[in-house]
Amino acid sequence: MIAYETFLENLSAVRARIKAACEKAARPISDVALLPVTKTHPEQATLYAHKAGLFTVGENRVQEAAAKKQAVPELAGTLRWELVGHLQSNKAKLALETFSRIQSVDSVALAQRLNRLWLERGQTDAFAILLEVNTGEDPNKFGFQTQQTAAALEEILSTCPALRVEGLMTVAPLEGGRAVARTAFAALRELRESLQAKFKTPLPELSMGMTDDLEEAILEGSTLIRVGTALFGTR
Repeated sequence: MIAYETFLENLSAVRARIKAACEKAARPISDVALLPVTKTHPEQATLYAHKAGLFTVGENRVQEAAAKKQAVPELAGTLRWELVGHLQSNKAKLALETFSRIQSVDSVALAQRLNRLWLERGQTDAFAILLEVNTGEDPNKFGFQTQQTAAALEEILSTCPALRVEGLMTVAPLEGGRAVARTAFAALRELRESLQAKFKTPLPELSMGMTDDLEEAILEGSTLIRVGTALFGTR
């Protein structure tokens, strides 16, 4: 694990990149939030983030996040956890116990399972989710196909009252570089605009952009950048 001082240097560099991209896009920097992704790093990474004033972290695996959360009880109530990786249906219950928001809902069936489990918990507030969309049409990625998303959202809105859809998420294709990534990000923004118009429902969050393509994501309207390597080093 890198030293905290190195993490702060990395954080400063990432924030400078975000600032430059926002200036190029003529967007206020306040429009773009930074989500530090601590996956495969020890719980010390979450302590670094919290100490630096980043009070939400992203994790890819449910059980890894649950174990880390137990390992840092001093952060309970002051640190939020978000799932950004694929969620298997059989881990839905633990996911609801662990995370404040799930960004990677990629099927109606999964949404309905989360809805049922949340209702069984007797919660009064809706649970926040994002719909993951495979706008880059990468066969190695999870997510709704772009053309399927409207029908999926309609069904989720009508059958999952315990869930609150706050926006969309995508992961750029592994191949093709920044140009392909930007095309995928533009497609997510355009999809969000069409869904908001069709269903008259706000979808404020566009979670897209990581270490290698955050500039392209910001240019295409990202509201949430998910960064791991640039902050914590290689895994």
